[in-house]
Amino acid sequence: MFNALIVDKDEESGQTSAAVRQISQEDLPQAEVTVAVEYSTVNYKDGLCIGPGGGLVRHYPHVPGIDFAGTVETSDDDRYKPGDKVVLTGWRVGEAHWGGYAQKARVKADWLVPLPEGLDTRQAMAVGTAGLTAMLSVMALEEHGLAPGHGPVLVTGAAGGVGSVATAILAGLGHEVAAVTGRPETAQYLEGLGAARIVARDELTEVTRKPLEAEQWAGCVDAVAGAMLGRVLKQMKYGTSVAAVGLAGGPAIEGALITPFILRGVNLLGIDSVMQPYENRLRAWRRIAADLPMNRLEEMVQPATLHDLPDLGRDILKGQVRGRVVVDVNA
Repeated sequence: MFNALIVDKDEESGQTSAAVRQISQEDLPQAEVTVAVEYSTVNYKDGLCIGPGGGLVRHYPHVPGIDFAGTVETSDDDRYKPGDKVVLTGWRVGEAHWGGYAQKARVKADWLVPLPEGLDTRQAMAVGTAGLTAMLSVMALEEHGLAPGHGPVLVTGAAGGVGSVATAILAGLGHEVAAVTGRPETAQYLEGLGAARIVARDELTEVTRKPLEAEQWAGCVDAVAGAMLGRVLKQMKYGTSVAAVGLAGGPAIEGALITPFILRGVNLLGIDSVMQPYENRLRAWRRIAADLPMNRLEEMVQPATLHDLPDLGRDILKGQVRGRVVVDVNA
C-alpha cells in the first residue's frame, strides 16, 4: 500500500473532493513502466483537476499531477531498466490518465524521458512542465533568429511557472529580459532570476487604437494572451517572434493584428508541450540541464506535500502561487 491524492466525485451532488488515501499497486492503470515517484509539481491544470468542479477529469476516482520524476521500479520495455531515473510531462497524464500525486505511477514507456545528466529528480520538478514549456519557447525563438544582443526580450506572466523559468533561461543565455508582472512585490524575485527590467502589467493592457507602436522587443515569451498579447504584437521589432504558451488573459486578441504580421513580419509561434515527440522532449531537457542556471532555480521553489495539494489547487486558480511548487510525494 502507498499514499496517493485521490479526487472523487459524489454522483448525487456532482461535487468533487480530494484527500490523501492509501491505495495498492493493483489500483494503478495498466501500462509498461511502473515508477516510484519522488517529486511532482502544481500547475494550473492540476488546480482544475483538484477543484470542486472537477475541471478536466472525466473518470473518477482519479489521481491528478501532470508531471513527475522518479525511479523506474519495473519495466516491460527494453528502453528502461529498474533503477533508471526518469521524468514525465504531458500526454494528458494527471487528466485522462492517473498522474504524479501518488508514490507510484504506471505509464506508457513512450511518455517518459531519461533524466539528463546534471539534474536530479527534485531539480527536474523545480523545472517541470512549465520549465519544459519555457525551454521549448526559447528554442523556438532561437530557431527564428533570436540571439543575445538583438535587444530586450519580453516575458509576460513572468512571476508564474513558465515565466519564471523563461526569465532565468533567457538571462542565463545573455539576453536582456524585461519581465511583466501585475504584482509589484514580485519585482525583487524577478530581478533575482535575472530580469534586467520590470514592466508593470498595466503598461501592456491599456487600450490603444494605434495599429502599430514603437518597436521595442526582439522576442517575447507570452504566457498570458488576451489583450496583452494584442498590445505586445504591435511593439515587436521587424522580423521577430512571439512564443505563445498560455491563455490566462483569455483566447480573444484585440487590435489590428494583421498589421504586425504584414508590415513587420512578426511570427506568432504556438508552443504546446503536451504531445511533443520524444526527440524534442529529450533535446529540451538536455538544454535545461545545460543552460538553466541552477543557482537561480531555488529562487522559484516552494516545497509542498500531498496533504497540501487541496489548498494549493485552489490557490493556483486564484493566481496566488508564485514560481514553482515542488511536491515531495514521500514527505
